[in-house]
Amino acid sequence: MIIKTKYHGEIRIDEGQIISFENGLPGFNDETQFVVLPLSEDSPFLALQSVKQEHIAFIVASPFIFFKGYEFDIDHATLELLHIEDIEDVEVMAILTLEEPFENTTANLKAPIIVNKKEMKAKQIILHDASYETKHLIGGGSC
Repeated sequence: MIIKTKYHGEIRIDEGQIISFENGLPGFNDETQFVVLPLSEDSPFLALQSVKQEHIAFIVASPFIFFKGYEFDIDHATLELLHIEDIEDVEVMAILTLEEPFENTTANLKAPIIVNKKEMKAKQIILHDASYETKHLIGGGSC
């Protein structure tokens, strides 16, 4: 299948690469299908690209690269919704807000995206841990 993307133009993807968000993302409820694309070779940054709308793409990364102490529990309802049976099937992504200069780029640790890599289902969850905010400097390295 060929899709138009914000950062890579037209590309061919395999339908098996599509991640389904049953309820979309907050603020983008109609966007239920995304694909994760590398921004560049050897970069920790990825594009979470809508399959339907080329202009809808979020820069994401594993929060554990930048925040070694980041941890949380996934609630039972999310585990069921995403059919998560094994922690090895889980991938966590944080949406980044890119800033100039780049050192001011932040990660949203309050609302991580949880992906079941085996089932290709995902959900953005809201954590109730007061120590996590929507804007953590990625250069800071601590939570």
